[in-house]
Amino acid sequence: MKYLLGLFAFVVLFSCNSQNAQSSQNSKSQYSTIEYKTSPCFGFCPVFAMTINPDRTAVLEAEHFNFTKTPSKDEFSKPREGTFKATIKEADYNKLVSLLNGLDVKNLNENYGQKNVSDLSSSNLTVNFADGTSKKVEDYGKRGSEKLIEVYKFFEDLKLNQQWIKVK
Repeated sequence: MKYLLGLFAFVVLFSCNSQNAQSSQNSKSQYSTIEYKTSPCFGFCPVFAMTINPDRTAVLEAEHFNFTKTPSKDEFSKPREGTFKATIKEADYNKLVSLLNGLDVKNLNENYGQKNVSDLSSSNLTVNFADGTSKKVEDYGKRGSEKLIEVYKFFEDLKLNQQWIKVK
């Protein structure tokens, strides 16, 4: 009976260690940095750049029209909104990783959109992978695909649902 109990304890401990090792491997991100930038349009399009690291630290470079509910032409004469830092909430980071995984980022086109209309904003998504490779996607008009639109919206929402601290 003692040996059976000892064997049982050994098996339980070994399986817990295996699960912990597997968990820590799964939590290691395949992305070294995720960068998203928008360009201006002829209206009130938000202009910003956001960089997110695998430790969930993030920098937001906000230019114009990022935090106002009712933008006006007066904002054009104001200085840029500033540089902000935050730690992205774990659930939000995991959601972003899930969205990117669903895109199959490495196989996306490098360019989307037709530039025959001159007043649209562009999205620029750059994903740097832990293996040293990277993928850049430019989307003029932000309509590349439904999944890309979902990623763009997610970045727009991150500006408003995180604890950003102004550093400049």
